[in-house]
Amino acid sequence: MLPELTPAVARALDAAQHWAGSLGAAEVDPPHLLYGLLEEVEGRAAELLARAGVEVAAVRRRLVETTAAAPPISAGAPLPRSSQTEAILAAAHLLARETSPDRTTASGHVLLAILRIEDNLRTLLESLGLATERLEAAFALAPTPALKLDEPLELAEPAEQIDTARILDAAGNRAREALRVIEDYCRFAADDRFLTNECKSLRHQLREALADLPTGALLAARETERDVGTSLSTPDEQHRHNLEAVVQANLKRLQEALRSLEEFGKLHGPQLGQVLEKLRYRSYTLERAIIMGATARQRLAGARLYVLLTGSQCKAALDWTIQEAAAGGADLFQLREKELNDRTLLERARQVRRRTKQAGALFIMNDRPDIARLVEAEGVHLGQDELPIKEARRILGPDALIGVSTHNLDQVRQAVLDGASYIGVGPTFPSETKSFEEFPGLEFVRQATAETSLPTFVIGGVNLETIEAAVAAGAQRVAVSHAISQADDPRAVARALRQQLA
Repeated sequence: MLPELTPAVARALDAAQHWAGSLGAAEVDPPHLLYGLLEEVEGRAAELLARAGVEVAAVRRRLVETTAAAPPISAGAPLPRSSQTEAILAAAHLLARETSPDRTTASGHVLLAILRIEDNLRTLLESLGLATERLEAAFALAPTPALKLDEPLELAEPAEQIDTARILDAAGNRAREALRVIEDYCRFAADDRFLTNECKSLRHQLREALADLPTGALLAARETERDVGTSLSTPDEQHRHNLEAVVQANLKRLQEALRSLEEFGKLHGPQLGQVLEKLRYRSYTLERAIIMGATARQRLAGARLYVLLTGSQCKAALDWTIQEAAAGGADLFQLREKELNDRTLLERARQVRRRTKQAGALFIMNDRPDIARLVEAEGVHLGQDELPIKEARRILGPDALIGVSTHNLDQVRQAVLDGASYIGVGPTFPSETKSFEEFPGLEFVRQATAETSLPTFVIGGVNLETIEAAVAAGAQRVAVSHAISQADDPRAVARALRQQLA
């Protein structure tokens, strides 16, 4: 709601509405407001400009020339005022409080607010002869004697409103700026479609949450030049060692800003605080996905060939198969044993751990984080029906590699948000070692590799005959089983698969 206005200002607002509508504008902007002020050629605003050396008719002609015309819109609801116009009116109200005995916003207050806020309009008027100092002097009122009150006047409420608006404005700017930095990292450095979209979604939801705040009041309360915080900094603020340090700093900045918005937003209403709280929790999940994704990309940067082994399905001895496949370029080995009892499984896992260490390869245990921990494997691979990532990390610790099998895009996105280290994508082709009812196929490979930068291994029936199609669909990493375990020469097969991936 606008503060009390003089009839002249009310008429100027009506005139601005009419002119903006006749031009087909979507909002009432500052040029429309100035045009409305000058419709009354003998009004206070026109008089002030004349004293300052400006011909009012020339101003109106220039406004008509410089304002883009569009087809007039049909009559209907009044046009909204733009955020710049609201800021001018809020600033005019503050001027009225400082200079007018009855605190009524007059046309002179609005004119001066336009000149102080709108650089383009001030430049336009100065080109037509405006002497800004003369206008300020002509507008200044003689000081009025202080009123003697029987009781002290309580002004805490308006001051508190200004202070709150200033805090919300600064915290909102910090949150939006931090989100833009994070989004740029996800888009240009991580090249991650899903995380970029998550940042964009969070930024848009923040904008919607803050839309109910009075934009004019926020802008009027803004005071950058006299902000004591602008000159305060620490040495660490000026140093960033790498891209991850930049994004980490801005994730923390985002969370701090959201917390400040949440607490002071409660003064505006409980609903705003609740919405901002949910956004803050989303930012924590986003941080985990971004930072853990960056760590996984670094650890698995060179990993391309992942071999899944079951002892009973190996044509030769398990140890020899691992040794030969690693020599041919296999980077990771996963032990998949569904039929062994726990004691036998533990002993076999220890055997594989010894052999993979000797070969300089990573060892992943299928389904069993407890066995993975006992044999000091690098991690565990989980299916959609196995333990959640959260529970597996409680067993293995924060540094373990945890992979997840995914069969559709929703599962891919959830794995990223849950903090997976890599994902298996498939099944892609019919498999010799495992039966499937459905095959997401190559289309899912295309979707998944385009959606996330998390290390992605294409799985299911990948061999020397099918790998070319997988690579054409976007595969940079594959997981194979039968192609290696049943090969007469695992080293040659592994080398040939790596060459296709290269």
